[in-house]
Amino acid sequence: MSDQVLKAGVIGWPIDHSLSPHLHGYWLKEYNINGVYEAFAVEPENLETHLRGLADQGRRGTNVTLPHKEATLAIVDQADDQARKIGAVNTVVVQADGTLYGSNSDGFGFLENLKDHQPHWRADNGPAVVLGAGGAARAILIALQGAGAPEIRLLNRTKSRADDLAVELGGSIKIGDWENRAEILAEAETLVNTTSLGMQGQSMLDIDLAQLPETALVTDIVYTPLETDLLKNAKARGNPTVDGLGMLLHQARPGFAAWFGVEPEVTDELRSHILSVMAN
Repeated sequence: MSDQVLKAGVIGWPIDHSLSPHLHGYWLKEYNINGVYEAFAVEPENLETHLRGLADQGRRGTNVTLPHKEATLAIVDQADDQARKIGAVNTVVVQADGTLYGSNSDGFGFLENLKDHQPHWRADNGPAVVLGAGGAARAILIALQGAGAPEIRLLNRTKSRADDLAVELGGSIKIGDWENRAEILAEAETLVNTTSLGMQGQSMLDIDLAQLPETALVTDIVYTPLETDLLKNAKARGNPTVDGLGMLLHQARPGFAAWFGVEPEVTDELRSHILSVMAN
């Protein structure tokens, strides 16, 4: 173990809810790395000062969560294609010359989670249906496009938001009416819920899966509860399902590798550790 303490962290406002310190802390211990990963509550007006101070604090970088992801993109000196397309940064690396490099691993985390739990799934198997048009949907749409989805049907309760997103991203995105969501599932091979519907404390997601092929993969980026009603209903009719926790775990991998020099693995033990944290 090196004498140098490698430092990274996560910023948000608020930040108390973040699971990232438990996740990265697990990996630091697992790989016997002399490092720390801390959470910092950073008010929006202090964001640039905090980011510009990372190098002086001896920090290798930071994860970025709400509400700072979009604003961080405007502050970093360089950003990768994914971050620019998504319009948000969730990972900042302090480079050797002290400049800040921003990236976004949300789409990576989404795809890796599906491959991890359903290795036979392929985006190019057929049409995908995406529910929601917020920041998470944006990252997932770009990921699905990049992975070769031949058609993406985008539905949002406020249709104008879906329209705007489709115009901006272009490609194979088709807009459907929320009221017709049951019929739009016909012949789909992937169904993704990116809305907060079904999340603990939120309204349930009301959707009839009768027309969804039984071969279609159903995934929900919500992970509280771990098995949403959508996933329960899909599983009951025989569809393969993937919960949202793995997206959180996999999106953390690129940042950890950049800051601490080890490519971490998402294992059953890590998943159990995070679930135990969530239960307490």
